[in-house]
Amino acid sequence: RSSCRRLGGGLVQAGDSLRLSCAASGRTIRNYHMGWFRQAPGKEREFVAAITRGGAGTSTVDSVKGRFTISRDNAKNTMYLQMNSLQPEDTAVYYCAASNTAWSTMDRDYAMDYWGKGTLVTVSS
Repeated sequence: RSSCRRLGGGLVQAGDSLRLSCAASGRTIRNYHMGWFRQAPGKEREFVAAITRGGAGTSTVDSVKGRFTISRDNAKNTMYLQMNSLQPEDTAVYYCAASNTAWSTMDRDYAMDYWGKGTLVTVSS
């Protein structure tokens, strides 16, 4: 049985930083592209960032470029999302995901093969 354990959510103030972790068990993440998605209250789930299997390539949505950094440590079977300069509009449930899909479709939630349970990030103004 495979699962992803998310760590690092919580309540922060605008301008603060937070690091999310996604630790996988039962499956080796090096075989998958990995990504982060988020779902704000009353909105659809949206793509945040993705990273290639080896970690050499990344992609981030424009709204978080320059503030969020995705990384991975395949030796630790863990993926991270460093979030800096958090803003109230970043408030959402954040999900990690893994996929064997083509890199070009990593921003599509329907293309993900595995999902972690979400972690809530709340940014107060």
